[in-house]
Amino acid sequence: MTTRAANRPPLSRRQSIARFVPLAVMLVVLLTALPIFSDLSDLVSAFRAFTWWLIIPVLLLTCWNYAWRFVKWHMYVRELGIQLPWTVSLRIFLAGFSMSVTPGKVGELLKAVYLRRFSGAPISQTSAAIAAERLTDGLAMFVLAGAGAVEFAYGRSLLAAGAAVALCAVALLQRPDFLNRQVERLARLPVVGRATAYGTTFVAASGTLFRPSMLLRAVGLGLISWTGECIAFFLILTGLGLDGSVRLLLIATFILAVTSIAGGASMLPGGLGVADAGIAALLVLLIDRDAGMSNAIAAAATLLIRFSTLWFAVAIGALAVLSLERRAEWRPRRTESMESVQSGAAERQQHGDKENEAAPSGVMPVQDGGEP
Repeated sequence: MTTRAANRPPLSRRQSIARFVPLAVMLVVLLTALPIFSDLSDLVSAFRAFTWWLIIPVLLLTCWNYAWRFVKWHMYVRELGIQLPWTVSLRIFLAGFSMSVTPGKVGELLKAVYLRRFSGAPISQTSAAIAAERLTDGLAMFVLAGAGAVEFAYGRSLLAAGAAVALCAVALLQRPDFLNRQVERLARLPVVGRATAYGTTFVAASGTLFRPSMLLRAVGLGLISWTGECIAFFLILTGLGLDGSVRLLLIATFILAVTSIAGGASMLPGGLGVADAGIAALLVLLIDRDAGMSNAIAAAATLLIRFSTLWFAVAIGALAVLSLERRAEWRPRRTESMESVQSGAAERQQHGDKENEAAPSGVMPVQDGGEP
């Protein structure tokens, strides 16, 4: 047991991740809750009045989001020529959720690390799939936010500017020849020159993933997936006593899309503070008190949607990481076992050949059971 424990470096990595995730969740929950707990008694009353069975369809709609996002992820992985069982690809995709509380979600590069471990694909190539995921999700969110911006005048100029930046990024990534020329220029610089080889691989992979047909499919999948979370937010609002009208659905879609974009642009861990404060503020701003909105209901809705999306994702991601680490430990042991069996068979074959060579002429060697 002691020898086995000493020879398992993945366990220390797994333990460090397992320790990091709960601490990160507790920290973010605390910092998220403090600014919105204006009146604890009213907040408790809002939670008591909530229709709690609605949590089930809310979480199912969140899983709907994850399922369609995985379809897009696996499409990207296959497009890059990486052959993985879909079950492994799914766990790698979900493992990225454990890093949702890292600044700007840069921790999702963990998915590229796992792809290298299980397929050998270089990170400079697979990181393009992660960038494509983020960018096409952003474009889908701009479309959803734009649907609400038609009715609500808030933030139209900022949304237009953000969408323009995202489209410019897409246009550049669709021109690998132009980007490769820029990379070649950077290669002449003494400091960054060595890293340009990675840039070339990233540009080539991005050129594949951002082809117009792939882009349309990816944005379409993004719209399908994120609409699920918008409906989940709508259900939470109805569960808190608001009238389930078409206008409320439009408000829920607009708020979730806008705050998700703002949280991502802030580069804060999980959009901490920006997304949470934005959700609560926009709820109070867009829904009249006569319609049932209050500061306590806005705070309760914010906490419920964040726990049902961000924290739910972190928990699923942590489980996926543990599953992948177990698989990574099992594979070397299985390989060693197979090599041991093959080595033993080869030794027995060599031993038998030597016995045959040593047997006198005309005498057959005795086999197991004493029969010639």
